[in-house]
Amino acid sequence: MKLVGSKTSPYVRKIRVMLAEKKLPCEFIEDNAWHAETTVPRYNPLNKVPALVLEDGESVYDSGVITEYLDSLGPTHWLPADAEARAKARRDEALGDGIADAGVTIFLERKREAARQDPAWLARQRDKVEAGIAAWSKTVAARGPGAPLSLGDIACACALLWLEFRLPEFKWRDDPVLARWIQALESRPSFASTKPSP
Repeated sequence: MKLVGSKTSPYVRKIRVMLAEKKLPCEFIEDNAWHAETTVPRYNPLNKVPALVLEDGESVYDSGVITEYLDSLGPTHWLPADAEARAKARRDEALGDGIADAGVTIFLERKREAARQDPAWLARQRDKVEAGIAAWSKTVAARGPGAPLSLGDIACACALLWLEFRLPEFKWRDDPVLARWIQALESRPSFASTKPSP
């Protein structure tokens, strides 16, 4: 398998963490979909990362599709067979992806010249990020300490760590529940080895 993506993308990091946790061999092809010379459209016609190239040369995308596929490989599984439990696991992954979506929207909107930025749109995205952080904190608190690693943990951690990297005004580590939770995750080799460079 080959994974195509940027090391700074929270969606790509989610897949890289999952690959590391499951100890699945995969070649990483670093590419930035925003560069003029990008090769990403070869693997995903929507020019988005991540894209996973399978052994037969076919690609699968986006990150939610890739996590579903990777979950089927190896002995470790985070997507339960039970329909309700599976829906909740996918919901938690969607929460992490949604936090990332809103954060990326803020990041890109701020790249526009100031006069063209939409304050109401930015405020709406900030509200989404803050609501997502609060919802995840409640989920972590309800599970209690020592809960096994979940797909939601991976997705939400990658989203929140991306916020810290790109939008540090979101002080989510001030929440003691999230501070304890992330400390445990950051000690895992899968997270340490996929941390983007400043």
